[in-house]
Amino acid sequence: MMRITRFSHARTAQAFVDYMATRGVTLRIEQESHFVIVLDDESQLQMVENELAQFVRDPNHPRYQAASWRSGSTRSGLHYERSNVWATIRERAGPLTLSVMALCVAVFILMQIAGDDVALAWLGWPADASQYFQVWRWFSHALLHFSLLHILFNLMWWWYLGGAVEKRLGSGKLFVIMLISALLSGWMQAKFSGVLFGGLSGVVYALMGYCWLRGERDPESGIYLERGLIGFAIVWLVIGWYGAFGLAIANAAHVTGLLVGLAMAFVDTRHAARHQR
Repeated sequence: MMRITRFSHARTAQAFVDYMATRGVTLRIEQESHFVIVLDDESQLQMVENELAQFVRDPNHPRYQAASWRSGSTRSGLHYERSNVWATIRERAGPLTLSVMALCVAVFILMQIAGDDVALAWLGWPADASQYFQVWRWFSHALLHFSLLHILFNLMWWWYLGGAVEKRLGSGKLFVIMLISALLSGWMQAKFSGVLFGGLSGVVYALMGYCWLRGERDPESGIYLERGLIGFAIVWLVIGWYGAFGLAIANAAHVTGLLVGLAMAFVDTRHAARHQR
C-alpha cells in the first residue's frame, strides 16, 4: 500500500480516482485532515504518477468530469456529507453568473407583485422610437420570465453553461456572449412577433451553440456541451417552431441565439482549428 498524494477537496480526489478507474487502476481515498489517495498495487505506481502530473495541471478538464460518469463506482472509500445546495451552485458559477440569476429572480418576484404589464413597461424591448435611447431595454428583456417553469428552465441552463464559460474563460467572455446574444435575439424576436416577449432563452441558446462548437473545435479549452444535449436543444427548437403542446415559445430568439453562439465559437476557435490541422 502506498500513499500517492493528497487533495484538499473531496470532489477533486474523487475525480482523479474515477479517472484512474477508467484506466484500469484502482485507488482508494482515506479521509484524514485531507483526502489521501492510496494505491494498493505498487506495480502501477509509474502510471499513476504520470497521470497525476497531468491531472494537477488541469483537474477541471472534461475527460476527468466524464470519467466520474463512466466509472459508476462508489468503492473509493470516500463518504460524502450531505451536500450544501448553495455551495454546489457557487462552486460552478462566477460572480456574473450569480448576479444575473439574482436579477432574474428579483424581476420575477416583482412581476408577481406588480404584474407582467408593469415589468414590460419598465424593462421590455423598445416599443417605439421614443424608447430607443433607453439603452437598458435592448438587453433587460432577457430578465423577464412569465412563469415558474420558464425561469427555472432558463436559469438551470444559464448556471450550467454560463457558469462553465465564466469559470474557464472569464467573466468578460460571458458578458460579451450575453450582451450580443440578448441584443440580436431580441431584435429578431421583435421583428418576428412584436415587443411582448422576454426571457433568457436567447442567451441560453447562444451558450448552447457556443459551448458545443467550442468543445468540438477546441477541446483543450475545457468548454463543451454533450452532443446529446445539443441534439435536445435542436429538437426543442423544432417543437417550438411547429407550436407543439400549445406553448408560447420565442422561436426567433432561440434560433438567433443559437446562430450567434455558433458564430462566436467559430471565430474564437479559428486559431485552435488551424493548429489541429
